[in-house]
Amino acid sequence: MTETWGEKLFKPLNYIFLAAASLSMVLPLIHLLAVSLSSPYAADAKQVLLLPVDFTLASWDYILNKDDLWRAFWVTVMITAVGTAMSMLFTVLTAYPLAQRAFLLRKAVMLGIVITMIFNAPLIPFFLTVKELGMLNSFWAYIIPGLIGTFNMIIIRTFLMELPPELDDSARMDGCNDLRILFQICLPLSKPVLATVSLFYAVGYWNTFQRAVLFIRNPDLWPLQMKLREYLMSNEELITTSQMLGTFDYNAATLHAATIIFAAVPILLVYPYLQKYFIKGALIGSIKG
Repeated sequence: MTETWGEKLFKPLNYIFLAAASLSMVLPLIHLLAVSLSSPYAADAKQVLLLPVDFTLASWDYILNKDDLWRAFWVTVMITAVGTAMSMLFTVLTAYPLAQRAFLLRKAVMLGIVITMIFNAPLIPFFLTVKELGMLNSFWAYIIPGLIGTFNMIIIRTFLMELPPELDDSARMDGCNDLRILFQICLPLSKPVLATVSLFYAVGYWNTFQRAVLFIRNPDLWPLQMKLREYLMSNEELITTSQMLGTFDYNAATLHAATIIFAAVPILLVYPYLQKYFIKGALIGSIKG
C-alpha cells in the first residue's frame, strides 16, 4: 500500500515531537544531577547545565548520612510496598464480581462507584472520618483512606470483561469456585493490566504528601516527600549549617538537587521492569466500558 505524502510527513514529525517530549522530561533530572555534583560556587553562578562543574560528592555525602532522611525513605518504601499490595488485592476483589454478567446489580453498583469520581468527599468530613477511625498519626492513614482507586478498578474490570466467558464456564464445570477462577485463571491472564495498575498505585503511594500533611504529626512517620518539602523550605538553615561546619563544598542549591534526585530515582527505576506490560495493559483496559 502506497503511503500518501501526509503519512510520510507524519512519521518524522511524530518522531521529532516524541524526542522533544522525552528530552523535556529527562533533561531537568540530568540538570539536577549535575547541580548536585557541582561546587556551590558554580551552582550559585548558574554555570551548571548538563555536566557537573568542579565535581564534588559533598552534597551526596551530606544527605546520605542523615538518619532522618533514611527513616523517611524506609517509611515511604513500606507505604509503597504494603499499600500497593493491599490496593491491588482489594481492587481485584472489587473488579471481579463487577465484571460478571451474572451479577444483576453490577450496573447499579458501578453507577454508585463512578459517582465517587465526580463528587469527591469534602476535606473536613474526610478528616473527621479518619480521626474517628483512630488513624491519626498512624501508618494506616496513608493506605486505608485511599485503598481502592476507582479509575484503577474500572481498568481491571474492563480487562476482566474482555476475557472469554468460555474460560469461566469450563472452570465451573470442573468444580472451580469463584476464588479459584479468579486467582488461578483470570489473574495469570491479566499480567499486563495488573502490572500497569500496580505502577499507578506505586507511584501514588511513593508520592504521598497530602495525607501526611492532614493526618501525621509525628516526624518519625513522615514519608520522603515531607522530608523533601522540609529541606526545600530550609535554605537559611542549610547555609548556616554549612558555615558552622566550616565547609563550603555544598550549599542549599546543591543539597536541594541531591535530595530531589534521591526522592525521584527509586520509583523511576521500577518502570523499565514493567514497560513491556505497561502500554499493552493501559490500552486493553480502556477499550470497553
